[in-house]
Amino acid sequence: MKTRAIYQEKSKTQVPINEVPPALSSTPTPVLCLEAKSGLSHLYLKELLEYRELLFILALRDVKIRYKQTALGALWAILQPVATMLVFTLFFGRLGKMPSDGIPYALFAFSALVPWNFFAHTLTQSSNSVVTSGELIKKIYFPRLIIPLSSSLGGALDFVLSLGVLLVMMAFYGIWPHWRMLLVIPFSVLALLTSLGIGLWLSALNVRYRDVRYTLPFLTQFWMFATPVAYSSKMLSETWQKVYALNPMVGVVEGFRYALFQNQKEPGMMLLISSVMSLVILVGGAYYFKSMERTFADKV
Repeated sequence: MKTRAIYQEKSKTQVPINEVPPALSSTPTPVLCLEAKSGLSHLYLKELLEYRELLFILALRDVKIRYKQTALGALWAILQPVATMLVFTLFFGRLGKMPSDGIPYALFAFSALVPWNFFAHTLTQSSNSVVTSGELIKKIYFPRLIIPLSSSLGGALDFVLSLGVLLVMMAFYGIWPHWRMLLVIPFSVLALLTSLGIGLWLSALNVRYRDVRYTLPFLTQFWMFATPVAYSSKMLSETWQKVYALNPMVGVVEGFRYALFQNQKEPGMMLLISSVMSLVILVGGAYYFKSMERTFADKV
């Protein structure tokens, strides 16, 4: 944030010479103005590090609020993907006979639901974050990027709990830990960056158009069926797989299955295309969020 001094001219109202108040002295009064910088090089990344305590405090606040006064608490993070997995297993696995790439269908579906739920939760939270933090934005200054970023990090607890359930299920089916499972970490980061990038677009749009919050449930539901959660992307030809990978979550889901199950082939080109798309969305979202930031306090 850069500053510049401006000197205001004094009132030229005619006042009797023996009644000139002290405030109308000849010394100009400096006024401090704060001007936002522009461009990707001025996204206040240094300030994000300086305000890292606020980032973690807001993320922890989101977690506490989400499970406050709930009977089951964090168990909801497990029940939701497990219930969805059971429905998928019954209708797609048993009745629909959907191929599962040589993996038990329950594991096939749940291994995709873990990163998908993480993505969907962080997308929803970050998209609504600026509007729900309106009072905070109006009162004090801090890097506004902290708001959607803290909302995205708030879903990490749910993700870790769901991942723990997935590892228990894998042990039940006789699949034990191996070195490739470490690749879950970069694929989780890719899911986070994808949700954050889209969240930056939608959170800024939501300040101006409140229709965004009504569009989100439809968007996430449609997106899930456009992602290989309940079915395999190998049902498509190689040419269409490359087009399909323009959906950045395709690379995340296929990457998760490759990391967890040794019989899966490396995603290769699909992962590369999805990663590039995720980066493009993130950079574009950061630019757009930054350009709209100065209007947040007026419109939120």
